[in-house]
Amino acid sequence: MPTTKPDKAQQDLEAVLAKIAEWPEPFTTIGTRLHDTIVNAGPKLKPRIWYGMPGYATARSAPVMVFFRLDDGVMSLGLSEKATVEREVDSTLRPSAWFLDEVDDRTLAKVAETVRIAFS
Repeated sequence: MPTTKPDKAQQDLEAVLAKIAEWPEPFTTIGTRLHDTIVNAGPKLKPRIWYGMPGYATARSAPVMVFFRLDDGVMSLGLSEKATVEREVDSTLRPSAWFLDEVDDRTLAKVAETVRIAFS
């Protein structure tokens, strides 16, 4: 009797979606919109749970470069040290984390741009 291998990418995606779904509102909606924006900005990205939070990489075994999390009612979006991060104008700082309590189209456009740069 042939056995089929479980689709690990699908299992990883389901785990990420389940993680987002367990958050209270408005964070479920924010997390869902962030997830959709990230995977649309990088269609080849593979979501997975990374240190208990949604993380995104180019392959299951590749380093996570973009992630978001909810801790104590605070949502954050971040870039790992493996991401390509441009310096701020007139500074040596490289922005790598942001706090969110809501999202709008302008914010999501910035997230999409950040994801494209992170994976360039």
